[in-house]
Parts: sequence; C-alpha cells; structure tokens
Amino acid sequence: MTASVEWGRTHDTVQLRVPDALRQQYEPEPEAPVQRKGGRDRYLDLLRALALGRVVLYHNFSWFWLPLVFPSMGVMFALAGSLMTRSLSRPALGVIRGRLRRLLPPMWLFGAIVITLQILDGWGPDSEGHPSWWWGKLAFWILPLSTPPFADELGGFHGHVETTWADQVVVPLWYLRAYLWYVLLSPLMLRALRRFPVATLLAPLAVVAVMNLFFAEQEFIPSRIWETADDFVTFGACWILGMAHQEGLLKKIPQYVVPSIAPLIMVAGLWYLTTRPVEPGEATDIESWPIAQALWSIGFVAMLLHLSPSWEQWPRRLERWNGLISLLNSRAVSVYLWHEVALVLAVLAVDPLWKIDFLSENLPWLLNSPWFTLLLAIPLIALLVLTFGWIEDVAAKRPPRLFPYPRRQRGKRRSAD
Repeated sequence: MTASVEWGRTHDTVQLRVPDALRQQYEPEPEAPVQRKGGRDRYLDLLRALALGRVVLYHNFSWFWLPLVFPSMGVMFALAGSLMTRSLSRPALGVIRGRLRRLLPPMWLFGAIVITLQILDGWGPDSEGHPSWWWGKLAFWILPLSTPPFADELGGFHGHVETTWADQVVVPLWYLRAYLWYVLLSPLMLRALRRFPVATLLAPLAVVAVMNLFFAEQEFIPSRIWETADDFVTFGACWILGMAHQEGLLKKIPQYVVPSIAPLIMVAGLWYLTTRPVEPGEATDIESWPIAQALWSIGFVAMLLHLSPSWEQWPRRLERWNGLISLLNSRAVSVYLWHEVALVLAVLAVDPLWKIDFLSENLPWLLNSPWFTLLLAIPLIALLVLTFGWIEDVAAKRPPRLFPYPRRQRGKRRSAD
C-alpha cells in the first residue's frame, strides 16, 4: 500500500500529515487515562513488606547492620505519611477518626491478651507499690499517647519462660504510640509543609539534635515525655518527607538534587554513629543513637521516594510475589504486633528439645542457631496472624477474612487488589 504525504504549516511549525485511514490502521486505540485516585501503588506495598520482614529479622538476629541496610522504621513512617496526606483531601477530623479506628482495635485485642497473661503471671496493682498509678496507666492501653504499662519482671510462669517476657512482647508498641501522634498532628504538619516546606522538613532533625546533644542527661524531663518526644522527632522528617512525596513537592525540585544531597546526609549520620563511644568488642547499633538514625533514615527514604516508579501492576519478575506482599500489607499491623510473641514462643519450643539426648549430643549447633528459632517463629507468626488478624478487617469495616490471600484470575496479570 502506498500513501501520499502532505506537508503543511500550522502556527509556524512543520507537521507531517498522514491520511486518516492509514493512521487508524497502524495506530492503537487511545486508552482512557488511568485514575490513580484510591488505587494501590505496588512499589509502596513492596517497601512495606520488606520493612516488616526486616523488623522480624532484626528482632530475631539483632544484627546491628540490618537497620543500615534497610531502615524499616523510617520507611514505614514515610509510607504512612504519604497515605495520610492522600486521605487528608477529605475533612481532617473524619480522616483522623478513620485512622484511629484502624489502629486501635488490633492494639486493644493484643493488649487484652497481654494484660491477662501478665496478671496470671503475678502482675497487678500492688506489684509496683502504687495501685492508683497502676490503674491510671492502664488508660494508655486504650489510647497510647504514652507507652502502655507492662511488668519489667514476672514469675515467668514458674520458670517456663523468661521473666522479662512482657518486656519483649511489648517492644512494637512504641511504633503505635509514635504513629498515633503523627496522625493527630498531620493536619497541622501538612499545613506547615505547604507554607514552609524546607523549614517543616528540617525542623524534626533540628529538634532531635538539640534534644540529644544538650538535654539527653537531664533528669527533670520525665521518661515518658522524653521517649514520646524523642521517637516523634527521630522519624518526623521521614513522615513529612512522605507527605511531601504525596503532595508532589519532590517532583518540583531538579532531578539531581536528591541523589546529590541524600547520600551526604547518610554519610553525616554514619559519621556520627562511628564516633559514638561503645564498649570494647561491641558494635555500634544505630537504633541506640537517635541523631544517627534520623539522618540515615531521611537520606535513605529520600532515595527510595526519588526512585519511586509508582507501579499500578507488578513487573513480571515480581508478579509471583503478589500474594505474599498483598497478604503482608493486609495484615501489617497484626504482623508487627504479634511477631515478638512468636519469637518468644519459638524460644520456648526449643528448650524441651535440649532434653532429647540425640539432639543435645549431636545437634547442639542447630538448637543454638537463631536460624532454627526463626524457622519455628515463621509458622507461629502465620498462626497468630490467622487467629487475630481478622480484627484488622473489622476495624476497616470490611468483611472479616481469616486468610486474605489474593486469588489470581486466569488470563489476567495481577494488579492492585
């Protein structure tokens, strides 16, 4: 087939005119623009799943380098800040109420079980010498504006578990406390970000530096207030950076700025970390130094958000992981709350194996291995999430499901669920 080509001039530009019949034959039909509103970004889902996995590994192995390889907490707060900002297109009060509704019921269920177990193990109003304070502090299990109370040491159920088991299982609660404060203050932070973007982003970094350089040793600041404020400012810049990403502010700066500045911020955090005093033979854990953690996390998160490809569908190489990643995102709060319980139970399950002569004599390396503990903990996490995860559906006003694993339709690629 041959076609005639005409040349014309429109608004002083030369255009190639192709006959309509030929163009319709070889050009695909235009697709309607994809509406991103309310859809899932699979890249962010992947980051959240990786963050949860890293948290479990860190609490099992205590490898000091894991928070450097992937600073999960900074990533999780940035993702939550981005989602919160998208929701704030609606009235703020309703958004806050909705976030609290999703957050608190899983924590209440967790708290009801943990408090009951502590009481059965000897905890109560008289255990701390101040019965009225004990009852008053229980209110933080209802609204965690401060750390919910727990027993530092218990009877260990007649020696069957560690006496510090409660201290171990409540470790994740600091995240929910910080998340609550971010949610409550997000409308003010978003307003400040829109008016003073640079100052708002840098403010948490400045405050965490001042607090830890000049006030860390001051005894006049109550520990509850210090812990709450310190966690808030340590990851505040990550939350605000997630808000800026959702607002499109990062796209307004030249593309070379983030890859140029973010590594320098991370180097500054690493330098601060390596100059901290530690005991001989011990590694410096970044999670013990808020300034280093704040700088490393904000630089790392900035790079992740700069690279953000915004996947509406999985790349084919990642498509096989859709089910697991979707499941983790559907049960993120439950996995985070219950994984420490699973690790404690896994250690408890290993102890009787030492009484088996064959195992203790021939496989002591296996019983001592944290990999073996993790191998036992993974199905326990699955069991706990299967048992208690449905509360997340109830909190989100969805029909409760025991196992929200997405099913793939034949002939279709997996997309956002």
